[in-house]
Amino acid sequence: MMELPATWANAKFSDFGTWIGGGTPSKANPRFWNGPIPWVSPKDMKTKVIREAIDGITEEAVENSAAKLVPAGSVLIVTRSGILAHTLPIAVTAVESTLNQDLKALALPDGISSDYIAWGMRAFEQRILDKCRKGGTTVHSIEMPRLASFELPIAPTNEQRRIVEKIEAMFDEIDKGVESLQTARTTLGLYRQSLLKSAFEGRLTADWRAQNADKLEDPKTLLARIHHERDTRYKTALDTWQDALAQWRAHGEKGKKPAKPKRPRDIPDKASDIGIPGWTVVSLGLLIDEPSYGTSKKSDYDAGSKGVLRIPNIAAGVIDATDLKSANFDDAELEQYRLIEGDVLTIRSNGSLSLVGKPALVRSVDTQFVYAGYLIRLRPIPGSLVPKNLVYLMMEPTVRGQIENKAKSTSGVNNINAKELQELQVPICSAAEQSEIVRILDARLEAADALEAEIDAALTRADALRQSILKKAFSGQLVPQDPDDEPASALLERIKAEKKERENSAKEARKSRPVRVAEPRRPTLTDLLDVLKQQKSWIPASKAAEGLGLGDGASSDDIEAFYHQLKQYVESSAIEIERRGDEDWLRLAEVEAN
Repeated sequence: MMELPATWANAKFSDFGTWIGGGTPSKANPRFWNGPIPWVSPKDMKTKVIREAIDGITEEAVENSAAKLVPAGSVLIVTRSGILAHTLPIAVTAVESTLNQDLKALALPDGISSDYIAWGMRAFEQRILDKCRKGGTTVHSIEMPRLASFELPIAPTNEQRRIVEKIEAMFDEIDKGVESLQTARTTLGLYRQSLLKSAFEGRLTADWRAQNADKLEDPKTLLARIHHERDTRYKTALDTWQDALAQWRAHGEKGKKPAKPKRPRDIPDKASDIGIPGWTVVSLGLLIDEPSYGTSKKSDYDAGSKGVLRIPNIAAGVIDATDLKSANFDDAELEQYRLIEGDVLTIRSNGSLSLVGKPALVRSVDTQFVYAGYLIRLRPIPGSLVPKNLVYLMMEPTVRGQIENKAKSTSGVNNINAKELQELQVPICSAAEQSEIVRILDARLEAADALEAEIDAALTRADALRQSILKKAFSGQLVPQDPDDEPASALLERIKAEKKERENSAKEARKSRPVRVAEPRRPTLTDLLDVLKQQKSWIPASKAAEGLGLGDGASSDDIEAFYHQLKQYVESSAIEIERRGDEDWLRLAEVEAN
């Protein structure tokens, strides 16, 4: 431990506090629930002070279950949850409460500030996790013997109060700054959306149109040109195919026969005048080649010679090849999934609606890759659609709304197909004005990105400042020491003596208590294998626990013992475990799956 002021002392949690576990009253008894006593669970541990809980229980529940009353002023800590992989939730209860099995409470004696201990736990959060956390077969948990023996620097009582006041005052100032930064970050997001909306309502290029009035086309002429460019592109592809076919025949029809290009799909002509000189609204399909789906071939890290772009590679309008998988492809496949500079890849299917239709521009450096099946390749027709203008169009709020309406699903997987993408109604203008839109958006969005990077850096500095304050607080450097304060060593000795006196009194009380006839022993965890032997296949871990009598009303110690026993059986290969959805399933290792 670090060097401390002379009036401080290191102490284990077990030296000065009393740990209290949790329990769950039977859910089958309605008289136990919806009572006035808070029943705190991990879902309540999102604030620093607990004044109420989502669930409440009755006094009858406390009297007839493993739930125990926790005095106000106790420090609560989550001891079993997936969140322990990275965070240690800590709070102080302001009211008398109870806990479920996934929490423990540290009740404190006079002279030890609960807020001081809570801040101390936060200051040493990572060290506690590193020393006391164990990876369970289902979720992470805290090993209580290790936590009980964890040492914390203890200041004199009066200094504890001064430290807490100083921490909270400084954190309040930091929180105000962070709130302002987060508001600015949100405002930047709104600014980006407003900027994109203005761009495709013609407002960003109003001056350009005034200076280039001679270059503007009326909607009818613009639409005719779009159709002409589409037809010309198909005829050029047809001519190229005919030349390749002639060459193939001239060489004795060796190799694969060149594939005839498909005639462009008929796209309904819904062009409309939107009141902006030189602008119209058309179906996206008129401005792009036939959309192309990616490969369904399985890829993996270092699995082949060709990089395969996937959903994680679609970043903020560009390709990010950092997390890249690969596979092997023959020449025909490489040609089918070939990318050229100016293509746009978009996500066609995802559980998150906001990701469906997310676009990324293919740059020259990205043409070395092919693309996976959850992506669609859009290839703008030159002269009709500037590639980066398409990227910005697909980010624009109105077009995004169309994408999300088409992709929305109740099945949990949102999807948009090639035909639906072609049907998107998009505002379009001349290629020259599109290039001006891209120039303006590039400059303004780049400035917004730079500002956001500054905000993120400031938020990172705020987190570092919090840690610095806590480090100083628990090394005696945050507030000055008062020589008149009672030393922490004397405080801890007094607490130790009082604890010993209470233990002796409790021991005497037990001696005078009448001997009770022991109740029949319920099944123990050594019966876990017997429970599984009765099954013919996999069963949920919760059902196995119920078979041992660990249902509603089980204490946190019982639950912890169950998972400890389960871990031992899994590690010895006596039990097999498999994750299904949100729960682990179990079976005896020697039982064959049906």
